[in-house]
Amino acid sequence: MSNGRILDIEVLRGLAVIGVVIHHARDNLFTWSSSGLERLAVYFGGWVGVDLFFVISGFVIARTLLPQLQARGNDQSAVRITLAFWIRRAWRLLPSAWLWLLIMLLGAVVFRDTGTFGDLRANLEATVAGFLNVANLRFLDTFMQSEYGASFVYWSLSLEEQFYFLLPLVVLLSRRWLVPVLILIVLYQLLQERTLAMMVFRCDGMLLGVLLAIWSRHPSYQLAKPEILQTLPLKGTIPLLFLLGCLALLGSDELRVTTHRVSVITLLCVLLVWIASYNENLLMPAPLHGVFTWLGARSFAIYLIHIPAFFLTREIWSRMNPGNVANSDDFLLYLLTAGGLIIVCSELNHRWVEQPLRRKGRAIAQRMMNETTSPGRAPQPQSHAGTRHDYPLEAHIFGKSEISPTADGAGRSDQPIG
Repeated sequence: MSNGRILDIEVLRGLAVIGVVIHHARDNLFTWSSSGLERLAVYFGGWVGVDLFFVISGFVIARTLLPQLQARGNDQSAVRITLAFWIRRAWRLLPSAWLWLLIMLLGAVVFRDTGTFGDLRANLEATVAGFLNVANLRFLDTFMQSEYGASFVYWSLSLEEQFYFLLPLVVLLSRRWLVPVLILIVLYQLLQERTLAMMVFRCDGMLLGVLLAIWSRHPSYQLAKPEILQTLPLKGTIPLLFLLGCLALLGSDELRVTTHRVSVITLLCVLLVWIASYNENLLMPAPLHGVFTWLGARSFAIYLIHIPAFFLTREIWSRMNPGNVANSDDFLLYLLTAGGLIIVCSELNHRWVEQPLRRKGRAIAQRMMNETTSPGRAPQPQSHAGTRHDYPLEAHIFGKSEISPTADGAGRSDQPIG
């Protein structure tokens, strides 16, 4: 673990965001038809990366938030812990999300004559929905009916924000019944054929991530460690590629491999996060591991930026080559331009927006947490993945075991969907 991060989780984030970027590139960057793009669409459904993000979010949030809530001294402490959690989330997510909402709205204004960024009114409404974290409601309302706007990917960010708001409340209200409550909600969703409404409000992946975090504090979690992967050539790389291939095929809208495919996708994502949660560097050999860890650390920015980068690429080259209609001969040009924009803008956003404002939010939350700590009993850092705790599973949820929650609750791995 580096700086509290689970590096294999960062690798999964990198893989997830690459899948989403490739999935969106087909219509938003490469606007022409070609046999290669058509074949890719048949066998590759990169949108499954969103479900992988959901499971990761549930896991990394719960592994710090739940011990804090368990160790609360009274109801006032629980309120402060919850407020501190929301503050960290707000400072972590909202500045970057709002910044790129405004940039996309600006693109709709500046390039109104070409319409690359879409209709101005649609983008204005989408921006409001994004600011209010109800973009999934707007997505439900506009899907196959009207234009959403350039910020259509914000539906999943809104869903995560709603999850972050509700999770502490569910934990506090459910108390010792938390695990059965979560299992019932998960089972209900897994057994359903997903309607559009269920798709934009699906939370089974996030809740399974929470359950995985709870299990990670039980002795049986260590007993279940996939030690066999250590003995395989390239460790878990081959199983990883197999699972990613299954996910890509399941995500294909053309093949429709199985019924309840979203449920199967969710369960495979949980399997990947479970393997990664031990932080044993099982998923990739060293050179690639570093690349995808870097991508994972910037996955939130990449998720926010890739669509405006696609649109700006189209705008740049349509103005550089007026009168020319983009075609397959422009593939490499568009790919390099969009890729360069995504990498540069994501790095700048990571350094100048995410990191400093994340530290600011963490400091504010820390001060609030300190107010709940009696003299001489400052919270001590705790271990997470790979640590054995010998007490019953239900004791993790407001039991009597001694747990020292981390004060900042971040674990340096608390990124959202991106």
